[in-house]
Amino acid sequence: MTAGLSMAPPVVLDAMGGDHGPVATVAGAVAAWRRHGVPVVLVGARDRVERELRGHGAAGEIAVVHAEDTVPMAERGAAAATLTTSSLAVGCELISRGEGGAFVSAGSTGAVVSCAVRGIGRAGGVLRPALAVALPSLTGGASVLVDAGATADPSPAMIAQFAQLGAAYARAVLGRADPVVGLLSIGSEPGKGNRLTRRAGDLLAALPLRFHGNVEGHDVLAGTVDVIVTDGFTGNIVLKNVEGCVRTALAMVAQAGIASPERLAEVARRYDPETHGGAALLGLRGTVVVAHGSSPAATIARACVVAHALSSQNPAAGIDAVAVETAP
Repeated sequence: MTAGLSMAPPVVLDAMGGDHGPVATVAGAVAAWRRHGVPVVLVGARDRVERELRGHGAAGEIAVVHAEDTVPMAERGAAAATLTTSSLAVGCELISRGEGGAFVSAGSTGAVVSCAVRGIGRAGGVLRPALAVALPSLTGGASVLVDAGATADPSPAMIAQFAQLGAAYARAVLGRADPVVGLLSIGSEPGKGNRLTRRAGDLLAALPLRFHGNVEGHDVLAGTVDVIVTDGFTGNIVLKNVEGCVRTALAMVAQAGIASPERLAEVARRYDPETHGGAALLGLRGTVVVAHGSSPAATIARACVVAHALSSQNPAAGIDAVAVETAP
């Protein structure tokens, strides 16, 4: 256990979220606490959660807050926020009351976003939150993809603000003092793209950012820019395409026998959700990390570690929402 972490505000974990429910989340919480010293509060059906804790010999070791209901994984939208007795709603309420430093859930992304906006609230001036994922690049570093799925149909002003949130995340998490931002489009030339992209590009050019201009799909993993900004619909497709292509390419290389299993495993780990733990939901008054719905215990534990680290950095601080809304 890491010294001093036990005194930090706990990570609030939605014990009922994800495809595996408390089996994975409780095991992940125990690992986050025992291996990494991250304090965790589990939110969910008390009987089920405590039964899993007993199975790990952790009864009384991790606090449990009861939540009467569970938001189904099939629930994608705002209806989830109306179920105020769900583990999602109760967990977000704990963050809002200052009883936790960060919230983690492997539940439906749309449901998590809706509950977080209602229960925690947007940071001042933020139009809509955005999901940020750090993707490994050929340069050895990482590029932030934002939005990776929180807002499917944003306005141009929202996309411009996503760029600000992504740049703030790159400064706080990746250590980039002056991150370069690129707008994902179908061509690198100015003016390429649909109406949404073209208008967003005009707004981005007027903001105090290092705006590279348009980038294309082949730039996503190339390290061309530090932040790749797009709408959540496109961003989620890009993210899943990257994950699928990496798996397929590594399988083909393995079948061809042209790289050692150890080397292939090393590359695979760079793109494994366990490595990054999930996507940070930026633009809220508190820290929220959304893990993949199929996350096993190890990925849940990593998400708790990431959320704990993010909660002390406040990546959304300092964005200039007024500049986005009034840009010509």
